[in-house]
Amino acid sequence: MEKLLEAKEIRKTFYKGKIPFTAVDGVSFSMERGECLGLVGESGCGKSTIARILTRLIEPDAGSVLLHGREVLQLKGKEKRMLYHEVQMVFQTPQDSFDPRRSLGDGIMESLRNRGMNRAKAKERLYELLDMVELDREFASRYPHEVSGGQCQRAAIARALAPGPRLIICDEATSALDVTVQAQILKLLQKLQREQGMSLLLICHDLALVQLLCDQVLVMYKGRIEERGAPDEVICRPQKEYTRILVNSVF
Repeated sequence: MEKLLEAKEIRKTFYKGKIPFTAVDGVSFSMERGECLGLVGESGCGKSTIARILTRLIEPDAGSVLLHGREVLQLKGKEKRMLYHEVQMVFQTPQDSFDPRRSLGDGIMESLRNRGMNRAKAKERLYELLDMVELDREFASRYPHEVSGGQCQRAAIARALAPGPRLIICDEATSALDVTVQAQILKLLQKLQREQGMSLLLICHDLALVQLLCDQVLVMYKGRIEERGAPDEVICRPQKEYTRILVNSVF
């Protein structure tokens, strides 16, 4: 299979006052095109830091990130903006990721308009995206506070799909939703991944979801990759003590 993404020896340290805290400590992994990769671990283990480094929301202290074999951490200006067409992120609380003063439709169309698409074409694409995420077109005129969490997350997925990305990173994208809506959103992501040929990086703490959806799973602990492999193998026959504890806490 074609290798889409490769992270090599990523390191990131934050400071609480003058006290250093290593959030990511030499993490390396790769993803194939069309793969769904799960990244699991307890809160504070470094999962979200990895996501923000991959999307250049924050910069690592060391390491390399290759997309289609091209180093992305050195990209600047227009080339850096092009990265956002290739890699998109869906956040845990979608209402917070939309501008409350603008309609969902305007939020979804923003990246299209920024790329020079005229409003008529952008609106046509908007309706295609709403159809893809199974939202009625009337949602284009609604505001984030006027819709449910699940509906807003569908709109956030539509916004992520707008640039035609190769990779979507879901950072606890369903954890704020109730169980029934979680299942609907995950089923939608599965469908879109298959239809669009995308890769998914699913960051979560729910091992059952990872076992259901992912091709491979990485277990993080204190900023490091503790264990990796096929979900059934890692969950049913964990090799590391931390993974055993994590599995037992869930099942």
